[in-house]
Amino acid sequence: MIDLDAYARDGFAILPDFATTAECEALKARAAELVAGFDRGAAPTAFSTRDQAHARDNYFRASGGAVRFFVEEEAPDQLNKIGHALHDLDPVFDRFSRQPRLAALAGRLGIEMPLLLQSMYLFKQPHVGGEVGWHQDATYLRTDPPSVTGFWIALDDADRDNGCLIALPGAHRGPLRRWFGYRDNELVTRTLADTPWPAVEPMALEVRRGTLIALHGLLPHASAPNRSPRPRHAYSLHLIDGRADYPTDNWLQRPDLPLRGFA
Repeated sequence: MIDLDAYARDGFAILPDFATTAECEALKARAAELVAGFDRGAAPTAFSTRDQAHARDNYFRASGGAVRFFVEEEAPDQLNKIGHALHDLDPVFDRFSRQPRLAALAGRLGIEMPLLLQSMYLFKQPHVGGEVGWHQDATYLRTDPPSVTGFWIALDDADRDNGCLIALPGAHRGPLRRWFGYRDNELVTRTLADTPWPAVEPMALEVRRGTLIALHGLLPHASAPNRSPRPRHAYSLHLIDGRADYPTDNWLQRPDLPLRGFA
């Protein structure tokens, strides 16, 4: 079970062996089936955390209530991720995402009215898996008060060589620095606080497959590129608390797909 003291101190908690080998393989196999049915010529949108160029693309903008495919910025023949409503629209990911253990974990973290907002299958392909820069999840999934929580599940062993998560322990106690959302029908990034990241040593979260990492929404975290010959697949699920306000200018909107909890 989760170490709540560690989570409060560090802004993250590591739960080894949360998912079984069979569960990891089932998610990887289902992702492969989805990829096999994907028409690569239909949506060449590259996902980039460097300049957010994808934000100008309607294919990305409407992905909050759909299952969409995004390619690597530096290798457009390779997929970066699938997002962002796998947990609602695909039966395999729905079953995994709404299992009682995840509901219990959300309750332990104090999320009284959990709503499953966003899901992503992250490929981090061998040799070409792109870097993800330092960010806070609440930048992209803002509520008032802040409530977003991430569940990140390693479907492969993740280490420094293939682009494991990196975090700044304890830095979740700072403010939300940036917000990414709509202004005049355009997606823009606004600076909310000029506060620099705390001067703490970044920690590489090296984990074995099946590990779940719970991430506070204000925790600065990142991942290095994957230049190894090994994949680093992961499944990421983001929750918000239904008691909080979810602004209509957030980038992720689901006008035709109401939010649901674990039921």
